[in-house]
Amino acid sequence: MFEELKIGLKARAEMIVSEKDTAKSFGSGDIEVFASPLMIGLMENAALKAVDDKLGAEYSTVGINVNVDHISATPVGHNVYAEAILKEIDAKKLTFQVSAFDENKKIGEGTHTRYIVNIDKFTNKVNSL
Repeated sequence: MFEELKIGLKARAEMIVSEKDTAKSFGSGDIEVFASPLMIGLMENAALKAVDDKLGAEYSTVGINVNVDHISATPVGHNVYAEAILKEIDAKKLTFQVSAFDENKKIGEGTHTRYIVNIDKFTNKVNSL
């Protein structure tokens, strides 16, 4: 059904860390460094980008699992990026290796799992809850 999905598909998402992107501003810490939840969101965005155009307009993916380590801090003003590589396809379940970097080093790594959904069916189900 999703013949264009292949192991090894990859994508990148990037941003510049601003004050609103810090742990202190986000509420996940007290220090003005890149917030872990935003790093995870960047990783998820890279995974979405890796497969989104291979699914067809009626399908998308939703994140169902994140297992990452935030291994180094990044200050405001630095560029950060995340990379996602599709490592496993199990029917509609997709597993990605994800990594994040700033201008100087790796700042995060782990795995992220997404599930393929029909957008209309998923939205209707969520809205009926």
